[in-house]
Amino acid sequence: MSNSDTNNKLDNLSVDGIKISPVLKPGIKNYLIDIDGTICDDIPNEEPERMVTAKLYPDALITLNKWYDQGHIICFFTSRTEEHRKVTENWLKKNGFKYHSLLMGKPRGGNYHWIDNHLVRATRYNGKFTDLVQKDVKIEVFDDHK
Repeated sequence: MSNSDTNNKLDNLSVDGIKISPVLKPGIKNYLIDIDGTICDDIPNEEPERMVTAKLYPDALITLNKWYDQGHIICFFTSRTEEHRKVTENWLKKNGFKYHSLLMGKPRGGNYHWIDNHLVRATRYNGKFTDLVQKDVKIEVFDDHK
């Protein structure tokens, strides 16, 4: 299935004509993945001419396409703006990335704190894409004693 076929399949889910988000099957993950500095060279928005020639991180391509082939949802979420969408889509296609969606306009900066009514897992990219492993870590949570 091509990216556009899969995108249409995900985008066209509806109940009574109202679009709904897909419910994932057990074991399927919804990956939200940054682009610059995570799957390729870190290119700032102020240097869009470099986006065309950004150096691919090969381990990212291999790992993400494997996850896609396993049925996981791959969504790129980038600080690039809408004016960079075409160059970004072309670069992803040229480099062979399989994905379901592309969200532009992620806030810039690095200290994100995501609050959601669903379980959110975050993994910081540290220079190598591999399969994920489980580790016990300290996290911040809401104080349920107040």
